[in-house]
Amino acid sequence: MEETKIIKIVKQACPAVITIVISKDLPKVDGFYMLPYGGQNFVVPRIEKNKKQKTKIGGGSGFIISSDGLVLTSQHVVSDPHAEYTIIVEPEKIYPAKVLARDPINDIAVLKINAKNLPYLKLGSSNNLQLGETVIAIGNALGEFHDTVSTGVVSGLSRSISAFDGMAQQATNLCGLIQTDAAINPGNSGGPLINSQGKVIGINTAMVAMAQNLGFAIPINSAKKDLDEIKRYGRIKKPFLGVRYILLNEQVAEKNKLPVNYGALIIRETLGESAVIKGSTADKAGLKEFDIILECNKQKISADNPLSSLLQKSKIGGEIELKILREGKEITIKLTLEEKK
Repeated sequence: MEETKIIKIVKQACPAVITIVISKDLPKVDGFYMLPYGGQNFVVPRIEKNKKQKTKIGGGSGFIISSDGLVLTSQHVVSDPHAEYTIIVEPEKIYPAKVLARDPINDIAVLKINAKNLPYLKLGSSNNLQLGETVIAIGNALGEFHDTVSTGVVSGLSRSISAFDGMAQQATNLCGLIQTDAAINPGNSGGPLINSQGKVIGINTAMVAMAQNLGFAIPINSAKKDLDEIKRYGRIKKPFLGVRYILLNEQVAEKNKLPVNYGALIIRETLGESAVIKGSTADKAGLKEFDIILECNKQKISADNPLSSLLQKSKIGGEIELKILREGKEITIKLTLEEKK
């Protein structure tokens, strides 16, 4: 009986699960040649000068949530603002996609295609999930195997991980995730995690390499909040502090001989950028590189309670209180959050 129910859900859901193709204008390659170096030969592409060609650079999954073409996926699938995105609903139904909004904090993106009478999935709720609850993950594994289906259970709730985005070449801290043992593979990112009622309760976002049965999904209620803001304001509104930072733990603190092993250390990620963004709320409040933000609104900042999550709970235009460690002294700063532009 359970098997029959799962088959029915999958038949209804698969037509609404889509493939996202990422392409970009790149220099045209006209063959290859061998370059001897250090006693070895290396294969090097021969680039045609001033010529470019449309090249597929990646792909992912997504799912349609309205008959007129609204699509949900993971933000890291469509993170490149200079790339073009194409959605394949069926082999003969291919549409250019417009990215309406990106939410990098929750790894959610909303896309739109111009089409009507499309199959779509209904959104459920992720508020009352239970450990052991049956779930179904659908996506396009490795970008090659369309409508790949795996089943499992909710293995954990409110998980926190650091996920590496291969396209953006950076790590992102994700919190409040659903853990599942349903297989999630590269290319599945952005696909739906569906409950036994056939409703979406999560967006597949990450898997742990070199481990079995460890997949993670963004709770669908985070996406529903983003969708509501898009309908109200035409964009996702997020409070913005304006600092680049790393979360501290015992290993990071010991390696860098820091006085505390928790908090958010304000520091630039790469040369040439600023740790405190000019003109931001943090800049106006006088925050500096190498400050350590210990608390936000009297809540201790840690890997399990990161600064990004605490800021999301605050309102744009509202006042927050930060406890800062600067040159061995603790200071308290009050500031008013502005909207991320």
